[in-house]
Amino acid sequence: MTLRTGVSDEEWALRVNLAACYRVIAMYGWDDLVFTHVSARVPGPEEHFLINAYGLLFEEMTASSLVKVDLEGNKVGESPHDINPAGFVIHSAVHAARPDVGCVLHTHTRAGVAVSAQKDGLLPLSQTSLFACVTLGYHDYEGVALNDDEKPRLVADLGANNALVLRNHGLLTVGPSIEDAFLMMYVLETACQIQLMAQSTGNELVHVPAPVVAGIQAQAEQVTRGLGGKLVWPGLLRKLDRVNPGYDA
Repeated sequence: MTLRTGVSDEEWALRVNLAACYRVIAMYGWDDLVFTHVSARVPGPEEHFLINAYGLLFEEMTASSLVKVDLEGNKVGESPHDINPAGFVIHSAVHAARPDVGCVLHTHTRAGVAVSAQKDGLLPLSQTSLFACVTLGYHDYEGVALNDDEKPRLVADLGANNALVLRNHGLLTVGPSIEDAFLMMYVLETACQIQLMAQSTGNELVHVPAPVVAGIQAQAEQVTRGLGGKLVWPGLLRKLDRVNPGYDA
């Protein structure tokens, strides 16, 4: 029996979408060899989620290579692959605390880490930055995330937000779906890149006025027509099918 025939249609569709997300991340250059993660909650009461096989490049990820685990890090079902324990600590903490979160996405991009090392964090310098600033928390660095004691502090710093700057470490976004978590990361990563480019000019920077920042959330929903990541995801999959197909294996 293959993995495809051994899981529900719903889980298989989730696996295909998550594998695609890994490959899209690689397509954008946000991957860090094998060292970051995207996890997705498997529908059902069991509190299981999917995460990448440790050692596979993001561009190699497939639906069948993803590993299903429980909240204690135990593999559910047969898999020849291991998972990264540091990745599990971060993702399991968020999944356990936020039942509204279907996907957790974590990166170590150069722009994200550079902004995470700045005392003032992400600045309201661009229209793009505003969509992240209104739902952004900060978590201080405590070393490599191997300690379960860090979980409550990480969860508290995320709060009800959809994005988190892990200081001196990287970026994290969440969403009810893979598509929404990806779009939030696209916005946050792009805002970080813009900030670094603006700062590199050496010119005085103009911040967006606070009243404009305060009103941006409603405008963000209008821009996406309330569809969030679902608006852009089909196009990304079409592009992925052209440049790196096979994620649905």
